[in-house]
Amino acid sequence: MAIHHTARIHPSAVVEDGAEIGAGAVVGPFALIGGGVTLAADVEIRSHVVITGRTELGEGTTVFPFATIGEIPQDLKFAGEETRLIVGKRARIREHVTMNTGTEGGGGVTRVGDDCLFMAGAHVAHDCQVGDNVILVNNSALAGHCVLGDNVILGGLSGVHQWVRIGQGAIIGAVTMVTHDVMPYALVQGPRGEIDGLNLVGLKRKGVGREDITALRAAFQTLKQGEGAFQDRARRLSSETGSDYVRDIVDFVLAESDRGFLTPR
Repeated sequence: MAIHHTARIHPSAVVEDGAEIGAGAVVGPFALIGGGVTLAADVEIRSHVVITGRTELGEGTTVFPFATIGEIPQDLKFAGEETRLIVGKRARIREHVTMNTGTEGGGGVTRVGDDCLFMAGAHVAHDCQVGDNVILVNNSALAGHCVLGDNVILGGLSGVHQWVRIGQGAIIGAVTMVTHDVMPYALVQGPRGEIDGLNLVGLKRKGVGREDITALRAAFQTLKQGEGAFQDRARRLSSETGSDYVRDIVDFVLAESDRGFLTPR
């Protein structure tokens, strides 16, 4: 066990042998820190939190009461193999959030980027790969093997089917089930998720220029109404566009997909 001399551990907390706790970290009352856990500098673990498994929490991360981070996957094929969960810097993991380690069949690592917010009751399943600045709103859930790009927002009470990819900058409305891949910068809503336009609010907040937004609007219409199959329309855009944002969509659509795509309606 390696605990930095500036770390503060509440007397009622349990820190198992083998845990590593960095400078300035705080472990609150009745928390459990397992022997395979690494807490970086300035991590704060509030009361009644369980951090277990081969789990790493990045610098400045805060975990709120009753979250369970690093438990084994909810996958009946899991046979006890040693897998990991890696969470980036400055994550905010709110009450009752659950995150699982990976599985051997999924690459062995569940990974979360920097500056993410997981609101109360959110779930990140085994082998998910989550980008930076992602927000999961209350009681939303990612099934196994999902991939989320940077700046994705998943609305409250929404669920994402296993193996689904959601491209960067996309937003999923509340109470939505996402069963197919979502292209970057898309707006998805409805009980059975449908692409209903672009995430214009997110693009404007990011400071994307008018020229690129115009190019994205035109690309959306091409993907929605152009001739040929969805991928054929994307290939045409590839040869026509000069926008990096449109290129993000093209590259995403032309990449390998396990679930197929939501297409603009």
